[in-house]
Amino acid sequence: MNILVCITHVPDTTSKIKFTAENTQLDKTGVQFIIGPYDDYALARAVELKEETGGSITVLNVGEAETEPTLRKALAIGADEAIRVNAFPKDAYFVAEQIAHQAKEKEYDMILMGRESIDFNGGMVHGMVGELLAIPSVSPVMKLELEGETARLDREIEGGKEFIEVALPFIAGCQEPIAEWKIPNMRGIMSARTKPLTVVDAVSVDQRTETRTYELPEPKGEVKIVENVDQLVELLKNDAKIL
Repeated sequence: MNILVCITHVPDTTSKIKFTAENTQLDKTGVQFIIGPYDDYALARAVELKEETGGSITVLNVGEAETEPTLRKALAIGADEAIRVNAFPKDAYFVAEQIAHQAKEKEYDMILMGRESIDFNGGMVHGMVGELLAIPSVSPVMKLELEGETARLDREIEGGKEFIEVALPFIAGCQEPIAEWKIPNMRGIMSARTKPLTVVDAVSVDQRTETRTYELPEPKGEVKIVENVDQLVELLKNDAKIL
């Protein structure tokens, strides 16, 4: 069982986000970066599947040199090798093209990634990769079980769940509770230092989008404490003007 896990290098959810260069770039000063939380679920399930069936796990990130500690952490958690596509992840299509190009180089039984990254929250990459590789793509996947050459997936849909059977190979955008996050132990951390981390050049891709500027949401306003229903009705009528 050969599994490709695609991971993102994103700011920790507790980071205070600021922008620089006239609001065109993220100010990385003091920002702690982590594996994307949804990607962590994908990696954790991949490790479990490797333990059940054997095989190997390759982790892949599209990013510059600063993302290598994130890849090393994935190796410490249980991946066998890592690939860094040496390029800034310009947009979802660019990233999808890089993943698809690398996936064509090897025969992976499945490609796992998070349902979305937590920086841009686009949730588009898995679908694009599936189209580029002409294999099924399912998201968001909450449960993944294997039986021979068939995978059984549970996914959320509007108002319920959907149960899917899909033949290998396929792509899954993962979320909780597909697996529990895994914390690297000392043995894993030490072994990660010697596991292969390959840096490859990005393939040329026509740029489809351009980010012009960022802006922060408006600061939250003052909170009013409502003590009774009559006061609430009065505020909705006179202040909010929605009644």
